[in-house]
Formats: sequence, C-alpha cells, structure tokens
Amino acid sequence: MNKLCLLGLVVGLASHSVMAETTTTPLANKNAFISNLMKQMTLAEKIGQLRLISIGPEMPQPQILKEIAAGRIGGTFNSITRPENRPLQQAAVVNSRLKIPMFFAYDVVHGHRTAFPISLGLAASWDMDAIALSGRVSAKEAAADGLDMTFAPMVDISRDPRWGRSSEGFGEDTYLVSRIAKVMVNAYRGEHPGSADSLMASVKHFALYGAVEGGKDYNTVDMSPTRMYQDYLPPYHAAIDAGAGGVMIALNSINGIPATSNTWLLKDLLRKDWGFKGVTISDHGAIKELIRHGVARDDREAAKLAIKAGVDMSMNDSVYGEQLPGLLKDGEITQNDIDSAVREVLGAKYDMGLFADPFRRIGDAATDPIDTNGESRLHRVEARDVARKTMVLLKNDNETLPLKKQGTIAVIGALAKSQLDMLGSWSAAGVPHQSVTVFDGLASAVGDKAKLVYARGANVADDPAIIKYLNFMVTEVETDPRPAEEMIAEAVKVAQQSDVVVAVVGESRGMSHESASRTSLNLPGRQQDLIAALKATGKPLVLVLMNGRPLALVKEQQQADAMLETWFPGTEGGNAVADVLFGDYNPSGKLAMTFPRSIGQLPVYYAHLNTGRPLMPGKPGNYTSQYFEETNGPLFPFGYGLSYTQFSLSDVTLSAKDMKRGGTLTASVTLKNTGKVDGATVVQLYLHDVAASISRPVKELKNFQKVMLKAGEEKVVTFTLSEEDLKFFNPALKFVAEPGEFNVMIGLDSSDVKQQSFNLL
Repeated sequence: MNKLCLLGLVVGLASHSVMAETTTTPLANKNAFISNLMKQMTLAEKIGQLRLISIGPEMPQPQILKEIAAGRIGGTFNSITRPENRPLQQAAVVNSRLKIPMFFAYDVVHGHRTAFPISLGLAASWDMDAIALSGRVSAKEAAADGLDMTFAPMVDISRDPRWGRSSEGFGEDTYLVSRIAKVMVNAYRGEHPGSADSLMASVKHFALYGAVEGGKDYNTVDMSPTRMYQDYLPPYHAAIDAGAGGVMIALNSINGIPATSNTWLLKDLLRKDWGFKGVTISDHGAIKELIRHGVARDDREAAKLAIKAGVDMSMNDSVYGEQLPGLLKDGEITQNDIDSAVREVLGAKYDMGLFADPFRRIGDAATDPIDTNGESRLHRVEARDVARKTMVLLKNDNETLPLKKQGTIAVIGALAKSQLDMLGSWSAAGVPHQSVTVFDGLASAVGDKAKLVYARGANVADDPAIIKYLNFMVTEVETDPRPAEEMIAEAVKVAQQSDVVVAVVGESRGMSHESASRTSLNLPGRQQDLIAALKATGKPLVLVLMNGRPLALVKEQQQADAMLETWFPGTEGGNAVADVLFGDYNPSGKLAMTFPRSIGQLPVYYAHLNTGRPLMPGKPGNYTSQYFEETNGPLFPFGYGLSYTQFSLSDVTLSAKDMKRGGTLTASVTLKNTGKVDGATVVQLYLHDVAASISRPVKELKNFQKVMLKAGEEKVVTFTLSEEDLKFFNPALKFVAEPGEFNVMIGLDSSDVKQQSFNLL
C-alpha cells in the first residue's frame, strides 16, 4: 500500500470513533458535530462544500485534485469507479485542511452495472417487490463502485408522451408513482443510510417537470395550485417522507419562476410545509441558466437568486465559487444564506456515514475488482426475473402467442440485434456487449429445436438530420446504407420462408431520452412500411415493441396478430422476451401510461376531469367534448394488459353503504382464472367523488393487488377504504374529505370496471 493510501486509511479509521458515537445517539449530536465543524471553516471552505463538480473537459482530474485539497469542492458526479474516486477522497481527507470527506454521485436510475428495464417498464410490472429488487441491486452495485448518492428516483408525473424523459419516470398516475417512489427510496437506502451498500436517494426533478408545455424538454410549466397539489406534487412528497436525503431541482419554470430561483418551492413548500431536512442540488448548469430564463441579469444575480431561494449545491458549478464571496461582502446575501446550505451538505455526508469512514464504499485498493466490467459483478438472474414482469401483452388474436419452439421463425428489425438499445436511456455503467439481444434470447431459447432467420428490414431512422442529432455525443444509431426498398424486400423474402414473423420495432434508446422530445408518436423511419409488407405475406405477425414512451399504433394494432410491449428491457432483456414469447413466463404487466390513437388526442390520461358536455357512449357526439375525426378514447388505456389465460371479476361487494368519519369499509370482488394456464393479473381499485367543492377526476387509482392464480382457481380480493382515501385538496388547499356519494370501481384496467357506491357521512 502506498503512503497516500495508508494515510487515507488511517484518517478513515481515526474518524470512525466520531461517527460510532453519533450514529446511535440523538440528532442533537449530529447538529453539534456539524456546528463545531462549521466554526472551524473559512468562507472559502464553506462555499467549496456547495460545489458539485464533474470530471471532464470543464475540470480535468489534476485540477480537481488541487481544488479538493484546497477545500473548494464538496462532491463529484460522473466519477464512477473506486480507482477514480479513491484519489479524490484522499485529496479531501488527507490533503485538505479540515479533512471533510467528499461524496460521489451518479444517475443510477434503473440499474448500475446490471441494467434493469427502464423506469416506465418497471412501473408496468405493478410489482413492488420486483421494483424494490431492482433498486436494491442497483444500490449494491453502485456502492461497490464507491458511489454514495444517486440522482433518482425520477418521479415526475408524465401525461404527454412526446416528452422524451417519460422513459425515465414511472408514468401518469399519482398514486402508482407515489407508491413506487417510496419503494425505490427504501431500496436504495437499505437497512441504514450509512451502510456500506447504501445509496442516498436524491429525488428528481423538483418540481412538475413532467408537465412541460407541448412535451418539449426544459419548457415552461403553467399550472393551478390545486392541480399541483392534487396530481403532481405527491410523488416527491412520498419520496421525502420515505427518507430521500437529496432533492434535485428541476430545469423548468413554474408559473413564470424557474424552480432554481423559486423561494416558494424550495423554502415554503419543501422546507416549511414538508419538513425536508436534506440537501437540495441544482440540475446541471441550472443556476447560470437563470440568465436565459430572463430572471437574472448576470452570473452574480443568478447566484444570489439561487442561494437565497434555497439551492444548496450548484451542479457543474462556476457561479457559486466565483460570485458568493462578493455577494456576501456587499451585503446582498447573508452569512446565514451560506451557512444554511453548508449545514445541509455536511448533514448529508454525515448521514451517508462519510465522517465515520470516508472510504466506506470505496474500500482499499487491494479489494478493487480485477475487472471493473467483470461478468461476476452482474446480477443476471434478478434482471431477467424483473424484466419478464414488466412486459405488457397488448394483443393476442387466435392465441398466436405463445410461440412453439419449432419450424422456422423469422426475426426482423434493426432493434432485434441491437445490444446498446436493450439498455435504454440512463443506463449508468451498463456495458452494451454484456446485454442479451432479442435475437440472441430467442436463439438461446429454441436451441436446435427451431430455425431462426434474420433480416434487418428497416433502419430505426433514415433522416440524416435525425441521425446526426441522435449521434451528437456518441454513436447511438447505426444505419444500413442500402436503399429502404431493398431491405424491405429482403425481409419479405425471409418472412415468406418462415412459419411465423417476429418483428422487433420501435425507437432507438436515444429517441426516449433527455432532450429527445418528438412531434410524432409513429414508428420512426420506414418501420411502418416494413410492417405493412410483412403483413402482406400472410404469415402470422408478432410485433415486439421496444420504446420508452407510448406510441400511436392504430395501424400496427390492426395489422399484428400479437403485440408485446417490452420497453427497453435491460441487460437480460433478450432472454426475458424469449421467456414470454415462448410461454415459459405468462405476461402480467399493465400499462403505466395511456397509449393514444394519435398525437392529436394529447394529452390523454385516464384521471381526467369531466366536462358539462361529456361524450356519452352510444349517443351522438354533436356538442360534446370529443374529436369528430376518429374514435374517441385511447388505443390502450392505463392499467391495460392481457395474459395467456383469462380472468373474470364478480360484481363489487361493499361491507356497508355508509362510512363514518374516521371509519373504514371494505370493497371485495371475486377474481377467477377462467383459462387453461396459471397466471397473474393486477386488480385495480378506483374512486370517484360524485359531487365535491371542485370537479374531481372521473376515476382515481387508490389501491391495487397483483394476484397469481392457478388455472380454474378463484380468490376473493378485498380492499379496505378509509377516510384518508377520500381526501383531496380543496380550493383553499386544505386536504379534506367532503361528505357525499363516492363510486367504487374495480377492474383489470382503468376502462373496464365494476361499480358500487357508498356515502361518507
């Protein structure tokens, strides 16, 4: 062990006794520890703690080491291995004056080295145990690389699939996303936030980012307070209640005020109303962007607005380091403005256990993995298990699926052999060559029992401008230079020689990403033409979808014999797809976002308010709220998903017709597997407040249960309702339950439900 490493270890061991006393003692000791440390800090050292820096062209490693040793950096992001992070931590705890440890953060969103399905896919599992497993594995892998914090979970409610970051979140529903937010925060943390395998969650993007106008990234949000409190804010609150130690601030403005300078958002709501005690972090370069938002004249004013609004750490900082000293000297900010932020940063480090042992997650160099990307570091069994549960069967005419492992199977599509796209966006440290493609998964499943033949059929994108955009930083999209007609003709020839066609179609992963908003939800490139040509062969046609957002698939739904939504399913995605296509696993996923018929319907989501002139099924549409050119309603509703078996639901039975204040009642249905194979489905309970002080959604998800039944088996599924389930934010933003009639609706999706009513007295 070299001298520097030994010194780092000594410092870590020496400081361990400090934390050993404080981890099991009252919070006052934590506060006393931080207060004592802050008394010793210079202004420059305090401001240094507020800077979150990325190693890269903006600041290469030699410079960052000097800055850390001088006490001018509080943490880094995008340094993601132990050998990368160890010298940075040594610079902090050996070479700096006060030995304040660094923390290391990264976007670990749906896996670290092992990629699980994208978040929208995880939500489609409606399986909290599977989602928790993905989070726990992610935390273990990230902590084993020396990381302390993740910029996740992303809990922005998204009701506009044009927004590319829909892939990164958990869908459109407040209740479902809030449930998942709690699960993910707890999974990242593990048993204790200071444990060696714990990852501190920094929930994002606070707030309302998923409601950007037109689904255009970074755009404005203009929203009434009641809608904020009712629909968009609860998931962040749920994550904070679950113990998220950090909050990443959104890039959008809210009613004209950027989140990064929004005092109401960061102080009044987050700190005072919700009691958040953790650290707030700007998004990348967001403080400087206040100038372009038009609320700051220059860097100086941007820094002032941010620190006074409650932005603790400046990501990719230049303005805090450069501007805060002068602002303090001139009396434009106070010492308390700086000290409050510093206290939260140090508090987060304390909670992570870094004052106890700065090398808790980095470890000693002798224990570093021999191969950073080694196969032994992956969790393939878990990834395959979770991925299977996220897949949604959208159509299955004439029992086209499951496929038989025999004959000749044509596998068509550029995505069928793309290892990179399996990983999805924000794939952290995932390595493309370690992912299993759909083609390879099918080949492995059939072995020598069936013959697989392949043709590319079509590029995912043909427009040179689009390809250039998607390949801006790295090559994301590989294209075949042959004419489209030639590739389609080749695919048709292959299909004609086969017994069944599996066409893997959708988006490249970069099309469902940050700054990847779309003006069309159609399949990109010439994939629509490819599907039409394959349909014309008369062969059974199975569409396997890979995408990070709901797509408009009216034609495709008509053409396909079967459709399976697989999202971007992760490292083991190809094997998981094969499990489902061949019936080794019976699909049970349900959509977490509504699939529209066309982009002209947007926004389309199930929990909408009614109007005074709603469209009534079976009645003329004239002078009602509807579109007259096409069928109204979504192509696939929220909560929708088929199985290889069939399920029936009885009528709803209520334990009482009235609920007293503070009381409860139960709603029950009998679920029966009426098919021939075992399977799972999700029983969903929705409520509607019939007459309230403000218009309430036509239905709102309030609970669900995922139930596995053997063929022919039935089970009574019971939900308990309390007054809390009936509450909403009234016009005065009071969270209340108002007396009156409530409809209880239970179904296997949000559209097809059984209903009963009761009264709150």
